[in-house]
Amino acid sequence: MTAFAGGLMTNTNYHIAFDRMMARGASFDIDAAYSNPAGLAWGHEGWQLSFNVQKPFQYRNVEATLGQPYATLMGFEQHKFKGKATANPFVPALFGSYKHDKWAISLMAGIVGSGGKVTYKEGVPMFVVPVRAMMAQNGLPSSAYNLDAYMQGKQYIYGVQAAFTYRFNDHWSAAAGLRGNIYNGFNRGHVVAEMPTPVGNVELLNMQIDVDQKGFGVAPILSLNYKLDRLVVTGRYEFRSKLNIPNDTKTLSVSPASVAALVGPMAPSYQDGVKTRYDMPALLSLAVGYEFVPEKFRGTLEYHWFDDKHAKMAGDRQETLKHGTQEILVGLEYDINKVVTVSAGAQRTDYGLSDDYQTNTSFACDSYSVGFGAAFNVTDHLRINAGYFCSIYKDYSRETQYMTIPLTETYSRTNHVFGLGIDYKF
Repeated sequence: MTAFAGGLMTNTNYHIAFDRMMARGASFDIDAAYSNPAGLAWGHEGWQLSFNVQKPFQYRNVEATLGQPYATLMGFEQHKFKGKATANPFVPALFGSYKHDKWAISLMAGIVGSGGKVTYKEGVPMFVVPVRAMMAQNGLPSSAYNLDAYMQGKQYIYGVQAAFTYRFNDHWSAAAGLRGNIYNGFNRGHVVAEMPTPVGNVELLNMQIDVDQKGFGVAPILSLNYKLDRLVVTGRYEFRSKLNIPNDTKTLSVSPASVAALVGPMAPSYQDGVKTRYDMPALLSLAVGYEFVPEKFRGTLEYHWFDDKHAKMAGDRQETLKHGTQEILVGLEYDINKVVTVSAGAQRTDYGLSDDYQTNTSFACDSYSVGFGAAFNVTDHLRINAGYFCSIYKDYSRETQYMTIPLTETYSRTNHVFGLGIDYKF
């Protein structure tokens, strides 16, 4: 499935301030409703609202490489199965807060996990290679039939969060909140093989999959903020959100019956009523912010740790990870004048991946991300944020096999995100 920034199941980019700076764990602005709820105790007095939209452009490709004699049997030696990820028309997020003296309340709503569809118009190796192998075993070379393979998956986790913040004294504040997570996804695809004849096409195989998934979970959230002059130190902890998602299977079929064994190993996970775990892991976020020049130039260093090893996944895949996701973020922000603020930031993400974790329909690649942008104070009440970030992924290769056919799979990703947001203070 798709994701924008953050862990294997969790997004961290909701507000455009993240896109243009990345490290926002020491923020006192409206985006602190997510990144630092305790920091709202030092934020704007009264009401403030923010609406943000982001447009991601992402590709998730699986390249299959076969040796001989399998390359000849399969009809290809190397082929890239291209997956295009989309989030139509854009990814929204809404923030709101109200502060009075020492306390504040805040709300946030957005896509907190994944957030889009990924489409493989030529299918993926885990379906295509077994079909090609079966045809070859029955004496049919790849040139003797037409293969139509297609795979599409969707995964959105919508989140609605509320928190209460209180400032104890001139240095300390804390916040407690709760977020509801709503899962909505599907898996759809087909593999159809037909052999052309003078009297028309003869169907050799017809495999169809159409499965919807919906569910709900909750996650408590705690936040702590320490402020000393120009120094800010924060901590935030999100508890694990348990998501146990049942299948609503519309279609799961393969014909003729003689090839039903082809999907035997895969069929149980797609059966109607079968539940799949998509837990959102616990997240620890620590940040240090400092104003190098008062009310002019500031920076933040941040660390994220996602406890993926204790977040249940389909088939207990979490146990194959070497460690939970770790991220290091850094961001700088400079006020050119009272109207224009510019910023830039970077993020390093290490997922602790292993060969056994990766699958065609759910894989990850370690990455570096960079972002930059600006904020414009149109009036004393209205601010516009604009940002862009891209992720530079490291390809992941592994040796595997389908129906005893050995091959090398290389997973690759690209990601570009443009964002625009409006903050308004009453």
